[in-house]
Amino acid sequence: MTVPLTGTGTPLRTSTAVVVVVALALALFSLSTVETLPVGLLPLIADDLGVSRASAGRLVTGYGIVVAVASVPLTRLVRRVPRRTLLCALLALFVMANLVSAAAPGYWVLLAARVTVALTHSVFWSVIASTATALFAPEVRGRVVAGLFSGLSLASVVGVPAGTWLGQQTGWRIPFVVMSGFGFLALVAVAVLLPSGAGEEGSGAAGAEPSRRRFLVLMAATALVICGVFTGYTYITVFLTDVTGLPQSAVAPLLLGSGIAGIAGTALAGARVDRRPRGTMALAVALLTATMFGLCLLGDRSVAAVCLVALLGFAMSAMTTALQSRILHVAPGSTEIASAVGSSVFNVGIACGSLVGGLLLPTGLGVRGAVLVGGVLAVGGLAVLLSESWVVRQGERRAAVRGGVPDLSA
Repeated sequence: MTVPLTGTGTPLRTSTAVVVVVALALALFSLSTVETLPVGLLPLIADDLGVSRASAGRLVTGYGIVVAVASVPLTRLVRRVPRRTLLCALLALFVMANLVSAAAPGYWVLLAARVTVALTHSVFWSVIASTATALFAPEVRGRVVAGLFSGLSLASVVGVPAGTWLGQQTGWRIPFVVMSGFGFLALVAVAVLLPSGAGEEGSGAAGAEPSRRRFLVLMAATALVICGVFTGYTYITVFLTDVTGLPQSAVAPLLLGSGIAGIAGTALAGARVDRRPRGTMALAVALLTATMFGLCLLGDRSVAAVCLVALLGFAMSAMTTALQSRILHVAPGSTEIASAVGSSVFNVGIACGSLVGGLLLPTGLGVRGAVLVGGVLAVGGLAVLLSESWVVRQGERRAAVRGGVPDLSA
């Protein structure tokens, strides 16, 4: 069986298209692991470089700020670059920047290397979903996104926990070398297998049901929810050791369990999102909100904390899959620009969350208070998400009052 590629005229075998998605998922695995690797290695990095834990946490904050600022303008800048050429260049830069991270003699060199990786992330995240979905029929978009985002879930299952364990055994630098190796494998696979014109047109190029209002509501909800989650999650290692009372050696296995739950979340969301896109997103956000409050209330009980960290991984992966699928569905214009906006908003949430958590950490509220504040922010995000239909109806009413001209942005 073959899949026609719009713009190239060359059919692509379905089996080859699946292998391409696997290669892109491997690239996403490497990128996503590096993005959150400092969460598990935060105490080691802080001690080795002679900085505070809050400063080490800003390695996550700075990364998020760069992605938030750079995603849309960089995606617009490279929109005419062939996707295979672009992805190969991005992966080559990723490999080199992580080798610099591993060799960094001090905090500022490490921060500069992470800024470089973040610039790679800014474009990669924006184009990867449309590139992958363009290889398949539109009706299986959700399942393709779920397959692609299995790399994101595996980053939680294998990447961050294994990187945390490896860093504890050999030093925090070695995991960055390993991620460079995986990035190189992805680079070779993409260079060999991805057709030269893939992703530039086709089913991934435009939203299935474009709606400016629904997209804006989705972005506002995402910003609040992600900010809330990362207000606490950035410092989950500190929470588990200081509040739950677990030894540092237990953190990696717990993150592994959370990642395994994340695979289940990705699979379940992928199975549901093509039929119930809004409901899948709302349920995932509701679970995230409940988990944050659960950690605040029951985080000092080890069994409850273990279960809640697993539930956090499940809900986060389900939400991420549902979010990307929803972006591809309601994008008011190019899905690549919409994905860039989504990536920016997501990382604004990460940056703001890690910053808020870092500010709360040395206060009387501490890390437990950070989780509570995160839960409150997530409630706000859920409320915004549930208001989507109301917002659309209000827009339609205003359009009718202005003269009955159809509002195509609704």
